[in-house]
Amino acid sequence: MSRYTVTVTSDDLADPDATIGYDAPLRTFFLQAFPDESGDDLALWLGTSDREFETIDALHMAAFSRGYSFMPLPEDVTSQLVADLAAEAGRLPHDGPLAALLRHLQSK
Repeated sequence: MSRYTVTVTSDDLADPDATIGYDAPLRTFFLQAFPDESGDDLALWLGTSDREFETIDALHMAAFSRGYSFMPLPEDVTSQLVADLAAEAGRLPHDGPLAALLRHLQSK
């Protein structure tokens, strides 16, 4: 799993310590931003399901539809995310009992 710091904005708010990355086991890009005071609950957490966001554009559209944006991404972060995805392209999907349970839970 890769993790990079980006700024996520929402109307008049900004989270300069938001996290974007690629989750190889779930085969999805993810975005986390605006934690509460305890740091346990996030106002924005996208990319928690298998193949939920297979492109950065799809992740951006989902964030935008919820009133958030993280664009433009810094060029070095974009390059790293693309490299992370490419490095995992040939990886076989997980197919053990935990993966089956996850697929079952997500189908409900």
